[in-house]
Amino acid sequence: MPAAPTSTAASATVAVESPRQPDIERLLDGSTRYSHSLGYPPEACFLLDVSQLEQPGVRLHVARTAEGVAVGIAALVEHPSLGEGRGELKRMFVDESARGLGVAGLLLESIESDAVTHGLSEIVLETGTLHHPAQALYAKHGYRVIPLFGPYEGEQYSVCMAKSLHVG
Repeated sequence: MPAAPTSTAASATVAVESPRQPDIERLLDGSTRYSHSLGYPPEACFLLDVSQLEQPGVRLHVARTAEGVAVGIAALVEHPSLGEGRGELKRMFVDESARGLGVAGLLLESIESDAVTHGLSEIVLETGTLHHPAQALYAKHGYRVIPLFGPYEGEQYSVCMAKSLHVG
């Protein structure tokens, strides 16, 4: 069980880390349980596992409290199938103990900065039709709904979103 996080995200840090760590695997398990708890059929859950998160072109961002406890994760995936200049946000999850503290916003900032550093001009993502808080979070941070793409085409439980980035 993670230690209680500090009261704000101001003291949290985000860094790219290996997914093969016990506290990261705990968050991945929590993410999977949360997705399944919403009632999606298993085939409608497009979750990357640890081995997929270790592949080239995938960087896992981990938010940790000042005490070093992992409380949030998000992956940036670069793959030719996404198209030039596009990266995909995957496995965004914040532990229940840290929700509402700004951790998700810190993770998005880190992912977006990483994308710009790697020359990406757009981030795309897929979330579920029942993930209303996630849709609201992404919209608040400038993501807009786009047509379903790639493996999500024709998926009745999918909502795809994107954000253009300013590559300087």
